[in-house]
Amino acid sequence: MDIKFNTFCEAGIRRCNQDVWRVQEMPGRTIMVVCDGMGGHSMGDVAAETVCNTVCRFWEENPWCADSVKKVFEACAMAADALYARSRVVRPIEMGTTFVMASIEGDKVTIAHCGDSRCYLLRDGAVVHQTADHANPRLGPEAVSRCFFSFNPEVAVPDVVQLQLKEGDRIFLCTDGVYKSMAPEILAARLQDEKPLDAVVDVIKFMCEKFSTDNYTGILAQVE
Repeated sequence: MDIKFNTFCEAGIRRCNQDVWRVQEMPGRTIMVVCDGMGGHSMGDVAAETVCNTVCRFWEENPWCADSVKKVFEACAMAADALYARSRVVRPIEMGTTFVMASIEGDKVTIAHCGDSRCYLLRDGAVVHQTADHANPRLGPEAVSRCFFSFNPEVAVPDVVQLQLKEGDRIFLCTDGVYKSMAPEILAARLQDEKPLDAVVDVIKFMCEKFSTDNYTGILAQVE
């Protein structure tokens, strides 16, 4: 299947942008990753970049390995190790990031996430799959129960699902700065507007510019 995609990544009202994204196209598959560096800790952007790049590099270096739950866990274990090592170059530093990915191989998509960055699969006017946030309200409105965190690597446990794709499906990966900017039904409707991807992204960016209180990043892909 051919994949078209459009992206955005903005600091919004924040002084710096701790979101990181990457789309890596390879023979037979395309992997998309979004990471949101955790506020309240040091170097969230470094944590996000480390996890994002490590997972994508694992995909690049294992082209013969079919997408699977095992492959995701191996990549995430490597990313957790890389984050741990990066956090101790000079002195131990608390740093963390959320993570969401979608890898398209043939007519199958493998979706994995850890934290509250999301992936939506949209088809025929409906959201047929949405990742469930790993939220921890007991620790505060922004707290997550799973993530990549240098001081607690055992919480980097992703949820993984594999789904069949159909022509015309749209996949949207985003940070919480996007979906907290608008009502869920509005986001779902805008993602399925019968417009080119760049026009759809422009509308979502406009709403984030008006209402987001955080960095906002998204990848919108369509199966051709």
